[in-house]
Amino acid sequence: MSNNNPNIDVDFDKNHLWHPYTSALNPLPCFGVASASGVRIKLDDGRELIDGMSSWWSAIHGYNVPALNDAATTQLSKMSHVMFGGLTHAPAIELSKKLLALLPKPLSQVFLADSGSVAVEVALKMALQYWQGKLQPAKTKFVSFKRGYHGDTFGAMSVCDPKTGMHSLFENVLAKQLFAEPPKNITEGEFDPASLEPLAQLLATQHEQIAAVIIEPVVQGAGGMRIYHGAVLDQLRALCDHYNTLLIFDEIATGFGRTGKMFALEHGESGAVVPDIITVGKALTGGYMTLAATVCTKEVANGVCESEAGVFMHGPTFMGNPLACAVACASLDLLATQQWQSQVAAIEQQLHRELAKCRDLAAVADVRVIGAIGVVEVREDVNVAEIQAFFVEQGVWIRPFGTRIYVMPPYVIAAEDLTQLTDAIYQAIASGVGIS
Repeated sequence: MSNNNPNIDVDFDKNHLWHPYTSALNPLPCFGVASASGVRIKLDDGRELIDGMSSWWSAIHGYNVPALNDAATTQLSKMSHVMFGGLTHAPAIELSKKLLALLPKPLSQVFLADSGSVAVEVALKMALQYWQGKLQPAKTKFVSFKRGYHGDTFGAMSVCDPKTGMHSLFENVLAKQLFAEPPKNITEGEFDPASLEPLAQLLATQHEQIAAVIIEPVVQGAGGMRIYHGAVLDQLRALCDHYNTLLIFDEIATGFGRTGKMFALEHGESGAVVPDIITVGKALTGGYMTLAATVCTKEVANGVCESEAGVFMHGPTFMGNPLACAVACASLDLLATQQWQSQVAAIEQQLHRELAKCRDLAAVADVRVIGAIGVVEVREDVNVAEIQAFFVEQGVWIRPFGTRIYVMPPYVIAAEDLTQLTDAIYQAIASGVGIS
């Protein structure tokens, strides 16, 4: 593509910069971005794309948001960072108060991490130290659903799907965890309690070794964009209680309204299902800065500190970064004032309506929607370079992976812009672009 902005050297990028899950030998094409505002990404050649990805779940308010800009600017004039060891500051305290007001009790202890993967690492380490504090050091294993995804660092990778997941290459060097068949997609019928029998059997036979069950509630993200029934959460809570095992919900992707609830744990059959530990991130700062949090109960925190170390053994350099915390506070304030519930409900209804026609295409295996997430699964892996170029020509930004073509737009998207996204998906599949 042409490059009208001398500051974006796409040739240098191609030859020297890594991008997510991209080959250095044969890198996927990259499009230079000059700016972004609202739901539009402006390329360096002047073309504008309607964003269907919220920059991987995070930019829920869109781009160049005045309230978030102001929060960042105001905080910059005070301090961008200060170490969190032995010091504290108003943005971290305010953010933690806001988080705890949103989360169900008895979740009460906040650890501010610097990325989603780190938040998962923190959750796993909390669980391990908790059982050391409870004088049950043999409880070192984790149970997860197959086709799950929890991050790219080594602890997080160990609880991702070991065979079909993105990290199968590292199977022989990762900690060996336990995996159960995942619940069925919502499009495959009503919830069947028997579907959790494999997980129940693991707990029944190996609970003395199991520290925690960790799952993505209701939506499995990068492992397959699978959506399952909320009743699974109630059953998991009961099983973990019965077998004296901690329950961890990874809500890095699903938190802050994406599924139509503030947190996906609210989809439980009986209402909110409260884990012992929860991780949140991505949309926490509205896509402005990297920040995440791991929140646990007082019971877990006390157990951790009863271990031999006497403290929790983790402390990132940028823990509680004031700039990120200030922006996160502003993002949560926007959620409180911009009626995200009605926005997400409208997106969900439109996605149901407009993606339904994809079911009639022979290449389509499934269509599923929850909240502001729409997934069209095709029968063969897509050619990302080919279909990406088509989408850009259609004026939209959609980034498929594997067999999934999906959208998760900013909550502020207009109906006509969302239609352009769904029409582009239909046209790509109907025309066979990038699809065998």
